[in-house]
Amino acid sequence: METLLTDYLPILVFLIIAGGIATVMVALPVVLAPFRPDTEKLSPYECGFDTFGDARGKFDVRFYLVSILFIIFDLEVAFLFPWAVSLGTIGVYGFWSMMGFLGILTIGFIYEWKKGALEWE
Repeated sequence: METLLTDYLPILVFLIIAGGIATVMVALPVVLAPFRPDTEKLSPYECGFDTFGDARGKFDVRFYLVSILFIIFDLEVAFLFPWAVSLGTIGVYGFWSMMGFLGILTIGFIYEWKKGALEWE
């Protein structure tokens, strides 16, 4: 039991020091920098003029759809870079596997295009 405690003593010391440093770093600005609000500091800033609507307004669903489609296609294109680098070592099987992947990707893109998911009206 004693060896277990001595093995974990450096971790306990580290946690105490880290907690002390974190507490000091949070408390120090409160002590050194007094809070003096004025109208300029508390005013909302939106391109130099007063706000004209709620910041939590609803977006159109098409915005989310287009953004999700962009992320999906962007990540799928990112798979092409490691594939291109290792093409010499993965051989013909790796080449045709990626061609199948790109074929499915193209079919999905054509489906989205025909359904009008990429139209912004």
